[in-house]
Order: sequence, then structure tokens, then C-alpha cells
Amino acid sequence: MVEYPVEIGRVAVSTAGRDKDRYFVIADIIDDNYVYIVDGDLRTKDRPKKKKLRHLKLCPQVLEGIAGKLKGGARVFDAEIRSAIRSCKNESDA
Repeated sequence: MVEYPVEIGRVAVSTAGRDKDRYFVIADIIDDNYVYIVDGDLRTKDRPKKKKLRHLKLCPQVLEGIAGKLKGGARVFDAEIRSAIRSCKNESDA
């Protein structure tokens, strides 16, 4: 099994909780066990969800544009996050 590094902008799928099977983007890393995730829909940039890493399956895709904005402190719109996740989901389904 390939394990991907935890980094800002990486796409992840929730494996536990009421948000199970939803796609998210890692918005911030708290420590070795927790991250903040957003999806631009239920979890907006202003209200990220704190999630344990063990409850996430990391995907190979890293959204470089969104990651650069998050790291640089630039404004990221929820619509950008939603469309980027949608395109990643379409790639993985194909």
C-alpha cells in the first residue's frame, strides 16, 4: 500500500464519521495526528473541520494552486475548492 505524505493541498477521503466517503482538501496541519480539512460546501474555508489523520485516506492528487494560496495567505474561494475537488473526483472515477 502506497502512503502519501501529509501536506497542505492534498486531497483526502474521509473513512469515518458522518462525512464518510466525502472528498476534502487538507487546509492546515495541526500536529502528527490532526489536520484541518475543507470541501468548500459543508466545510468552508472559514469553518474547517478538525479531523484525525487515521480517519482519512490520502489521495495522490495535490491541488498545487490551492496549496500555494493557502500557504501564502492569499484568499481562497470556496467555489475554487469545490471545482478542484470535483475535477479530482472525475479523474479518480475514470
